[in-house]
Amino acid sequence: MKKIYKSSLVVAFLAVSALFSGCNTDYLEEMRSYGNYTDEIYNDYQGALGRVNFLYAALLPYSGGSTFNFTWHSTGDADDWSKSTEEYGGFSSFVDPTLILTNSTVTDYIYGENKNVSPFGRIRECNLVKEGIEAGTLSDDQKNELLGQVYFFRAWCYYRLVKIYGGIPIIDYVQNPIQGDSGGLDLVVARSTTKECIDFICSDLDKAIAMLPAGWENAATNYGRITKGAAEALQGRARLLYASPLFNRADDADRWTLAYEANKAAKETLAYSYDDPGTNGSGWAGMFSSVQSSEAVFEALYNNIEEGDYSKWNGWENSIRPANIYGGGGKTPTAQMIDIFPMADGKLPSTASTYTMLTKSSDYPYDPELFFMNRDPRFYRTFAFPGVKWTADADLSIGNTAQPLIYPYASGSKYELWSYVWYPDEDTKNADDQSGFAADGLGDNTRSVFIRKRSDDYQVNSNPLYIFEYSSNKYKRSAAPIMEMRYGEILLNFAESACGANHLSEAVAALQELRARVGYTADNNYGLDEDLGSDRAKLFSAILYERQIELAYEGKRYDDMRRWMLWDGGVGQATLNASWGLTGFGGNTCAYLGVTPLNGTRRTGVEVRVNDDYGYASKSYTSDPLDAADVVRPDALDLATDATTAGSEEIDNLAQFYKDNFTRKTTRLDGDPSYTIDFQPEYYILGFKENMQKNNTQLKQTIGWADYSNGGADGTFDPLAE
Repeated sequence: MKKIYKSSLVVAFLAVSALFSGCNTDYLEEMRSYGNYTDEIYNDYQGALGRVNFLYAALLPYSGGSTFNFTWHSTGDADDWSKSTEEYGGFSSFVDPTLILTNSTVTDYIYGENKNVSPFGRIRECNLVKEGIEAGTLSDDQKNELLGQVYFFRAWCYYRLVKIYGGIPIIDYVQNPIQGDSGGLDLVVARSTTKECIDFICSDLDKAIAMLPAGWENAATNYGRITKGAAEALQGRARLLYASPLFNRADDADRWTLAYEANKAAKETLAYSYDDPGTNGSGWAGMFSSVQSSEAVFEALYNNIEEGDYSKWNGWENSIRPANIYGGGGKTPTAQMIDIFPMADGKLPSTASTYTMLTKSSDYPYDPELFFMNRDPRFYRTFAFPGVKWTADADLSIGNTAQPLIYPYASGSKYELWSYVWYPDEDTKNADDQSGFAADGLGDNTRSVFIRKRSDDYQVNSNPLYIFEYSSNKYKRSAAPIMEMRYGEILLNFAESACGANHLSEAVAALQELRARVGYTADNNYGLDEDLGSDRAKLFSAILYERQIELAYEGKRYDDMRRWMLWDGGVGQATLNASWGLTGFGGNTCAYLGVTPLNGTRRTGVEVRVNDDYGYASKSYTSDPLDAADVVRPDALDLATDATTAGSEEIDNLAQFYKDNFTRKTTRLDGDPSYTIDFQPEYYILGFKENMQKNNTQLKQTIGWADYSNGGADGTFDPLAE
């Protein structure tokens, strides 16, 4: 019987799904009216807690799918940020070479017409709760417990804005909206410097750290609440942001030291490791479908109760599953991501054209035609490809009986992915903008390689967090959490900060710990180059490579690319302001790291098609050329038991099957082939959209962006000035 994950908290602030039974509906009904309250509410602990819970509902890192703004977060979908990186194809507005964003067309992440959900509306809500609790009659212990959470969320609001815009107005009190004699000018707050904003964020987090517990009593009820470790982790993130080349053009050592100290504190508080990496990274994979995981630091939790006012479902599982198992159709990774994952020895693939300072694998030469052979364990948990098992707890018998050619499996527990394709003619076969017809009922749903990351895999989790519903929701009723910050990132943040502060051996140790979690051992130094501890630039490069792999499809790559200016190495910054040129990091972050700039490149796809020996076949479910030739498929790769390196019978058989029957085709993902990625220098630190300045005519525009309040002249606010 499927377990239903529900709790009073997930309904109270639509986030925490830790309790497995019970729901206080009377209290939740009262929560509906918390928009109309008096200050007396803060004299009652449950009332004040309800106000804090509202901040959770408003500010937890929920996913909005491909749409994100201040309410919805970038969590791994093909949104504008992820489509600006190697993870997804298709030009976003930030890398579209036919479009130059201006103050009238740039996306608004800070203003928002609806004051109830706008960023500063949320900051005002934090200030209201803070001042209400402080003025109330609760005990000091009760106040501190609540205020610690409020300080965290106010810092979270500011962090999310500062990483995009640099310095913004700091409003740390509840403004009176009545204009009075000044005509509202007393409500106008100028932009603070970026440093002042980072210091403000860290000051709020210092208070949160002092007030919050390392772990909550009654963990089953309170799991998902902010802890001391979460506050330390966010402070580490903020300090790392300010120490990174985006804001630290001179490679200032003091900033790296502050980042190192903050991230070291977070690492020590949150220290955690797997008991068993499992087979092919199953331990690593399992943390994404685990409720109350020790890996989680700051997360949005969901439930899988029946649809209604209090349901909160995570749609990721449905979106990544192929159509022939009743999924949403899946998501397409790029060839650039598929080809960059490490080999089984932890080294770069031999064909890699980036991270040139790092060692390429000699033990496992990379064959792009057999891209699944001899790879890092995380590869198999990030991607699915023709010839691999990807099981689900789903009864597919109705569809299998009615339409067996489209739904060839009666049970999700037997599911195998065989997503190879064939073509009806030579012209479409050779055209990179044309896709074939896919086997096993996939038909025109023709992606051959799927994103598998964060899947609630039945072989990893025998009691999945979703409830499959054949008739309607499929896999949508999922309670799988989204980890905005997790311990793996904490290790990486610490490693990067330690490297920056010249504690190189500590940075290497953190990378070793991270890799040990997926099965690497000291026998080959966890697959890391031996000289990382003596080469700061090379170590930075190794850390950023590890971030790209470990955090793939979690919504983190865009931020990392911005922090290190990986579209062009930062070479265009001096054209915006003479003082913005990099004087540290060799004057070019890409050259310093040995990374190929993303500007001037294109993303492509991978399609596995039948080879030319089979000729052409019509686009029909009954026209599979391999079936027509009586070709027998080998056993699909079983990640629960099978080895994935050469010498294993199962993967060797699959490799031979590919050699005999398949050819890899490169497909077009970035539209017109005459265009390449073009991220403009001013996009690293965005300017305000004109609606923000219309609302506050005293607000200075960022250098590099047209100032609406100054007739379109160039902005004068310097986000790098201290």
